[in-house]
This record gives sequence, structure tokens and C-alpha cells, in this order.
Amino acid sequence: MREQEGGGGSRGGREGRQELPPQSPEEQARAICLRLLTGSARTRRQLADALHKRGIPEEVSQEVLSRYEEVGLIDDAAFAGAWVESRHRGRGLARRALAQELRTKGVHATLVEEALEQLDSDQEEETARELVERKLRATRGLDRDKRIRRLAGMLARKGYPEGMALRVVRRALEAEGQHPDDADGLGYPGE
Repeated sequence: MREQEGGGGSRGGREGRQELPPQSPEEQARAICLRLLTGSARTRRQLADALHKRGIPEEVSQEVLSRYEEVGLIDDAAFAGAWVESRHRGRGLARRALAQELRTKGVHATLVEEALEQLDSDQEEETARELVERKLRATRGLDRDKRIRRLAGMLARKGYPEGMALRVVRRALEAEGQHPDDADGLGYPGE
């Protein structure tokens, strides 16, 4: 009964199972990095930011992060490649959106470019077509201009260039049987 009154319960049980907390800043930094890397891959900058938030001195952070890079626990190039593959396939994001996401995660520009090389224009356009096909049904019943705006807007939010987006949407509408009556071929009313 005394254990429960003294803050026992689940917290006491958890504390009882833990080893002594790391004492040195190096040990703390290693423990923080390992805990974060256990959940998912992280970039060097994401880990550096986490260490900074927890008050780990900069020189200690850099030493620990460099060692983790040496042994392969941190690999920004592999992270970027996996990110591009996953986000392009899973969410249909285009190169522009993927590059922005990787930059915000602290991936160096050269590594971003290398990772994006795995996507070519044809593959990107094919993904755009698939995205439009999935959304096409939801726009039926709307007028042509509104459908074009919605579908092209969806592609734009995913980082597709305007020209590609309009071309893909126009072709999808034409394949569906909605031929441009008074349009210039790009979805804008003709003169």
C-alpha cells in the first residue's frame, strides 16, 4: 500500500525496470539517437535538432552523430532514396514536392537530387495519370472547367508541373468522352 501512495502504480513499475539513466552527455546523446532511430530512419539534421532540444552540447552532438554515420546508423542518402520511393508510390508526390519534403528534413541538396534521379518524367506522368483516374469519377456531374480546375489543382498540390497536370487532365477527360467543344486543348475556353 505504501508503494502506491508514494507514486507507485505504473510509473514505479517502469522505473523499477529501467537501468540507471546515462550520466555523461555522450551517453545521453547516444541513448536519444538510438531511441529515435528505433522507431524509423532519421536524417542527421533531425537527430541534431532532437539533441539540441534536449540540451546536449553541440560538440558532443556532432561527435555522436559522426560516429553513427561512420557505422551506418545514419545515412541521409539511403533515407532520401527510401523517402522518394515511399512517398511517390504511396502518395503520388511529384519530384518538386518530394524535394521540398527532403529539404525540410535537412537532406543536403546533392543527396536530394540523387534520390530524385530514380523518378523519370515518364514515371512521374504515369503516376499523375493514375491519380487523375482515381479522382475522375468523383468529379462527374461537374462542368468541364470545374473538373479541370479540381483535377489539375490536386496534381499541383502534389507537386506536378502545371503543363503536365493540364495535359494529363485533358487527356483523361477526352478518354472519358468529354471532348473539348469550345476549348483550346488546355482546358481554357477558346476565343
